[in-house]
Amino acid sequence: MKGEPAERLDPRAITLWRIAGTLNMLPLLVGACFVGWALLRFGEGSFFFGVLPVLAVVVLAGVVVGVAPGMRWRRWRYEIRPDEVDLQRGILWISRTLVPLARIQHVDTRQGPLQRRFGLSTVIFYTAAGPNQIPELSTPVAAEARDRIAELTREQDEL
Repeated sequence: MKGEPAERLDPRAITLWRIAGTLNMLPLLVGACFVGWALLRFGEGSFFFGVLPVLAVVVLAGVVVGVAPGMRWRRWRYEIRPDEVDLQRGILWISRTLVPLARIQHVDTRQGPLQRRFGLSTVIFYTAAGPNQIPELSTPVAAEARDRIAELTREQDEL
């Protein structure tokens, strides 16, 4: 196998993932507060058992918002080669995907509201096996990557 892919995602991805993680943790925190309140109000348990659900969610949120985005960014790499797209991602389990350009059917970019706010986009390329993506690239870099994959795919078709 070739060496590790050379390209990294945009560093603004870390901030975006932290914001998304915070938004995802809010309903869980509200639920934990409700459970804690119910345990204190109606249960015979101590104050500790009433606060425990909230503390558990706060610790989980610390990992999801504070630790995971940086680790995820450090691991996420990609490289667009003349014959394949090489993707590496994961935090604890590292996944490596090699997508032959000859298998790519079409490619496009996507940009959600938070991505738009940070000037980021996701490149998605489709094969018969399903979609693959390179998330959180700056919008100009994503456009270049999309166009490069499309051009290399056309060249593969001509061979």
